[in-house]
Amino acid sequence: MTTELAQVKVRRKGVWAAAITLGVLALAVLVVPPIVQLDQQLVDLRSAGLAPSLAHPLGTDEMGRDVLLRSLYGLRVSFMVGLVAALVSMVIGGLIGLAAGSLGGLPDRLLMRVVDGFSALPHLLLGIFIVAMFAPSPYAVIVSVGVTHWTTAARIVRSEVLSLRERPFVEAAVSGGASRARVVRRHLLPHLAPHLLLATVLMVPHAIWHETALSFLGLGLPPHLASLGNMINDGQRSLLSGDWWSSFAPGLFILVPTLAVSVLTQHWRDRLNPRTRSELSL
Repeated sequence: MTTELAQVKVRRKGVWAAAITLGVLALAVLVVPPIVQLDQQLVDLRSAGLAPSLAHPLGTDEMGRDVLLRSLYGLRVSFMVGLVAALVSMVIGGLIGLAAGSLGGLPDRLLMRVVDGFSALPHLLLGIFIVAMFAPSPYAVIVSVGVTHWTTAARIVRSEVLSLRERPFVEAAVSGGASRARVVRRHLLPHLAPHLLLATVLMVPHAIWHETALSFLGLGLPPHLASLGNMINDGQRSLLSGDWWSSFAPGLFILVPTLAVSVLTQHWRDRLNPRTRSELSL
C-alpha cells in the first residue's frame, strides 16, 4: 500500500512538472515573439558563433542570430503547424471512422480497407512525396501531415461507434424512430468528443516531429524562416567548429514539450478510460 501511494505521488509530481513546463513554454512562445520582433533575414557576422552567455543564454548561430529567440520562434511555428495539421487529420479520420461505424456492412468494409491501405504506406515517404509537389511552406506541411496521419483517428472513432451502437440508449433511440443523422448528432458525437480531443492532442507531437523532419530535409518550411528543423540542419555545419549549442538548443525545444505533452495526455487518457490505452497509442 505504501509503495502504491509513493508511485501515485511520483506520478502526480510528474504531471505537475509537465504542466508547469508546458505552461512556461506556451507563455514564452505567446509573449516573447510579439514583444521581441525578429528579423528573419538579419545577419550579424560580428556576433557569429558566440557561446552561451548572459547576453545570449543559448549562444548565437553561424549567422550571428540569437539561438534562444530563434528557437522560441521555431517552437511557435511548430506548435501552430502541428496543431492545425492534427486538427485536419482528426477531421478526416473522424468523418471516415464515423461513416464506417454508422453505416456498417459493405461501406464499413470498403472504408476500412482504404484505412488499411494508407496505414501500410510509410508516413514520412508519403509526406515527402506530398510536400515535393508544393513550394516549401507551412500549408504544404499541414497537408502532408493531415493526409498521412488520419488512419489512427478513423480506427478510434469506428471502434467507439461500434461500441456505442450496442448501448441501450442508442438502441432505444433507433427503436423510437430516430433518424441516423439524429442518432449521430445527439448520441454518438457527444460521447466521441473526449476521445477525439485526446487523440488530437496526442497527434500534435507527431505533427511537430513530422514538420521538423521535413524541414531538416529541406522540404518543409522555407530555409530563411525560424524552424526547429531548419535550425538543426544549419547547426550541423557549426558542430565541426565546436558550436554544439546551435543544434542542441532546437533539439531540446523539440524534446521537452513533446515529453511534457506525452505525460499529460497519458494522465488524461488513464482518467478518461484505461481501456483506451492501446487504442490511442499513436
